[in-house]
Amino acid sequence: MNRAGLLVLGLIFALTTPALPDGALDTLNQGKVELQSAGALAFGPEGILFVGDSTAAVIWALDTSDRSKRAPVAINLSGIDSKLAALLGTSRDQVLINDMAVNPLSHNAYLSVSRGRGPKADPLLFRVDAAGKLSELKLDSIGHSKISLPNAPDPQAKNRRGRSLRQEAITDLAFVNDQVIVAGLSNEEFASNLRSLDFPFSSANAGTSVEIFHGAHGKFETNSPVRTFVPFEIKTEPHILAAYTCTPLVKFPMSALTPGTKVVGTTIAELGNRNRPLDMVVYSKGGKDFVLMNNSSRGVMKLPTGNLDSFGGITQKTGISGAPYETISGLEGVKQLDRLDESNALLLLQTDDGPVDLKTIAFP
Repeated sequence: MNRAGLLVLGLIFALTTPALPDGALDTLNQGKVELQSAGALAFGPEGILFVGDSTAAVIWALDTSDRSKRAPVAINLSGIDSKLAALLGTSRDQVLINDMAVNPLSHNAYLSVSRGRGPKADPLLFRVDAAGKLSELKLDSIGHSKISLPNAPDPQAKNRRGRSLRQEAITDLAFVNDQVIVAGLSNEEFASNLRSLDFPFSSANAGTSVEIFHGAHGKFETNSPVRTFVPFEIKTEPHILAAYTCTPLVKFPMSALTPGTKVVGTTIAELGNRNRPLDMVVYSKGGKDFVLMNNSSRGVMKLPTGNLDSFGGITQKTGISGAPYETISGLEGVKQLDRLDESNALLLLQTDDGPVDLKTIAFP
């Protein structure tokens, strides 16, 4: 088999709809959910929405009851920030959209939203349907379960720039093979952390400390969190493809994510400094697989995956190197990115301080 056939991205999550374990919905409790914050989002099967609440250091599983299978329809909605502000009785500068996830059954989009700024902002969840209708996901009585992270950063802890470390306890989420994969920071000496939590939730673990070689900085690092990641497989072995600030791209075998241990990832690319990766998705087009990643300052990158496994680990200081990519022209200001279906992506766009728009595009 040639190398193009060895690497298959997204077989577990992005290209299929996984099933919940038998009885998993019965483990959810009906009642009120009180979020302290709403950040990273990810869908599991049967309309279960996982929400990262970094302030509380909790992962929530919420039953959206959004289980009707519908054909995907393009979602396009201009000025969604103004529309949210009108619903919330505030101004658009007091509305912040933290993350976006598409339900793979209904193809409705879900948003985690903050009303207000800073630690006292109100966390909310909204749904956007194919007609562009916005509705709040009410949490007064909803099926739910939760799991607390045992070793999250202290609420008062700050990094060297004075930013809260607690708010990076959960930076990204994915559901893979009956497990919720969580990226973020812990309170351990080697703070960067990946953990795999069984669902239905039972008990949390300390996760795995992850170390990488950052080519742009020319050194090993253990305290910078994964910003965004996707699951993928090499020779049927599940891996995590993770992107960090400034912008190393690293792979980790999921079999190495043993709680309480430390693993060193393989840095397969340096994609440019002074940049923060925001979202990654995988897709197929023309019989080939690609990763699409949007960034804070380096546009939207398209990476072919056919020979990603051929790149050895970067272990010396370097500029842009490793796995090649192209920057997609005409896609500026992409703040959030998710798969709408196998052929289309859903984008959250904002140029400078202009309006925030939802837009559907064909995968490039």
